[in-house]
Amino acid sequence: MTKFTKLAVVALFAVAALGTTATADSAKGMKLYSKKLKEACGFTGAKFAATHTQDQWEEIKGAGKFGDEVKKICPKAAAGYQDKWTDDLYDFAYEFASDSGNVPSC
Repeated sequence: MTKFTKLAVVALFAVAALGTTATADSAKGMKLYSKKLKEACGFTGAKFAATHTQDQWEEIKGAGKFGDEVKKICPKAAAGYQDKWTDDLYDFAYEFASDSGNVPSC
């Protein structure tokens, strides 16, 4: 292989690895909900996610109001909510929304 080809292959793997870790994850969102919000909310993740449809969750996230909505649904969790959780919790809520047909295990 030429030096250029080796460099291109290494760059391709680096981009693939970084792209994978930068995405949100519904499983991570489920863990976050279970560990950080479930007790404060007082209900299961299924009930939390089912408060809206997928389209409604998408609208809320698109408007930049996801954190506010979480705090509205779970007022006791408002003080502990961190904005860095938004992407993963959104994926969890979207994946298990009321119209998704999916039921989380938490």
